[in-house]
Amino acid sequence: MVNMKNLYLYHIIYESMTACLKQFICLLILLSPHIAIANEVLPPKKVNWPFEGAFGTVDRKAAQRGFQVYKEVCAACHGLYNLYYRNLKDLGFSDAEIKEIAKSYTIQDGPNDLGEMFERAALPSDHFSRPYPNEQAARAANNGAYPPDLSLIIKARSNGANYLYSLLTGYTNPPDHFKLMTGLHYNPYFPGSQLAMPAPLTDGQVSYIDGTEASVEQMAMDVTNFLQWAAEPEMENRKSLGLKVILFLVVFTIFFVISKNRIWQNVK
Repeated sequence: MVNMKNLYLYHIIYESMTACLKQFICLLILLSPHIAIANEVLPPKKVNWPFEGAFGTVDRKAAQRGFQVYKEVCAACHGLYNLYYRNLKDLGFSDAEIKEIAKSYTIQDGPNDLGEMFERAALPSDHFSRPYPNEQAARAANNGAYPPDLSLIIKARSNGANYLYSLLTGYTNPPDHFKLMTGLHYNPYFPGSQLAMPAPLTDGQVSYIDGTEASVEQMAMDVTNFLQWAAEPEMENRKSLGLKVILFLVVFTIFFVISKNRIWQNVK
């Protein structure tokens, strides 16, 4: 015999679950435009970079300008923890220039004979100076957001160079129906379309030493070239070695084929 009390209980549970499901579906329908917009990420702009391809090289003039952009704009919040000042010699900076660049920063060193830490001018052998002493200080200075280290940012992001260039040049006003959270900034190239970092670049923000016009697009391209080099300072040597290995294998493959044919030519 069917237990009427259990049937009634099952009916109550079924009705409650159905009502909750209907409310959830209605909520999704109401929020769907905002969800779609928030999750919509534009594909990165396509730029022809000089470092792309098997024969790609570092555009040292652009990378030097990019270092200037990093130094004057980005270094206030973002570190380059994997680089030493002496590495700048690979970009064409002289030893005297590197010493001048390094000594404009202070580094915490020690302990001294009294067991105390002290500050001194940076040397070419030092890592790039950190903008904040620790993560907590970085978050406190940036409304809770943690500015990432830029040493490997190009390799850490999919399609890194194009992504970074698109992000730096992609700040714009949000659509009318987009709900921008307080303290965030709209950028359709960033996942979720909103991020804590305001637009870092404005036209004429940097006075290039070589006289190049400092438009947002130019500065974004230059700093991307610099950060590509920072992520792969060995790139040119790696590509050069790879091409030599391929050439070696091609020559010796031809040599071995010719030798095999001559050795076995009388064998039927």
